[in-house]
Amino acid sequence: MERDQPSLHMNSGKGEMSYANNSSIQRQMMLKAKFILEETITRLYRDSSPNCMKVADLGCSVGPNTLLVISNIINMVDTACTHCDLPTFQFYLNDLFGNDFNTTIKLLPDFYTKLVQYKGHGSCFINITPGSFYGRLFPSNSINLFHSSNSLHWLSQDPLLECKDAASVNKGHCHIVSTSPPEVRKAYLKQYQQDFKLFLRSRSEELVPGGAMVLMHLGYHETPRRTSFEIVSLILNDMLMEEEESLFLERLEVVITAWDEGINIEGGDDDSFHGENVRVEIISKHVQAAMEPLLSEKFDAEVIKELFVRFQKKIMQIMKVEKLESATFVISITKKA
Repeated sequence: MERDQPSLHMNSGKGEMSYANNSSIQRQMMLKAKFILEETITRLYRDSSPNCMKVADLGCSVGPNTLLVISNIINMVDTACTHCDLPTFQFYLNDLFGNDFNTTIKLLPDFYTKLVQYKGHGSCFINITPGSFYGRLFPSNSINLFHSSNSLHWLSQDPLLECKDAASVNKGHCHIVSTSPPEVRKAYLKQYQQDFKLFLRSRSEELVPGGAMVLMHLGYHETPRRTSFEIVSLILNDMLMEEEESLFLERLEVVITAWDEGINIEGGDDDSFHGENVRVEIISKHVQAAMEPLLSEKFDAEVIKELFVRFQKKIMQIMKVEKLESATFVISITKKA
């Protein structure tokens, strides 16, 4: 998997299997972590009051969640501006070049109309900034706030790309799993450390003094125990201290989200067999919307169809014996003034 490969994007458009229509679980994660974004913006406006608030959403993907981020930030700044006028907003939507920016752009006219209607404020400019966030995207000292949700778990390349015997080393798996040998885990950790350090260096250069970042980052865990999260917290803090002396880790929280959290089933009993089947189907669609473009590079449509038929059955089996949850690390970082 090479850097910036065009296949690295979510399902485009607004169809049944599109990411735009299958991202309510990601939306729920964002809402659960909203309080840290509020704290960060309040702190930012306590220390400074920029006339033009420049915000970059890294890994924005496609659909209504992207505009939800913008709406939330405008509302939070409005609340924080108790002794000043609402600033002009400049938003930069960033993702890889293969991302479906057009679907999001088509939502903007209605968004601008509602912004003027409810806020009486039209000074909001939204730009598209394609490219990999594992590297520089903006001029030095130019951004007040970086936001990234459910994106940083995507590595810049396959950690086993240089391994000639990757299939046998990872026992035939195409991704790290619980039974992967230590050398595979080390390869993934090394790639993550390299990517995250480069990400931090780039953002440190681009943030204005006193600027901030709020990063929502999916984490890998076998059980929802606090211990593993604490270890990750220590590692992240060490990395910040070692690599970016100009950055300060304000806060790190862990948000646990059930795979089916936020899913509403119309006209059905959540506890019924029918309701359970619908939930599994919705979970499957969410996963397919995120993974299908990548899988399509290696497998034909029939294989992918069969894969997600089996995926639904497997999820149904697992949900009977364990609770499926995701851990999201919510990180608030400030650049020292």
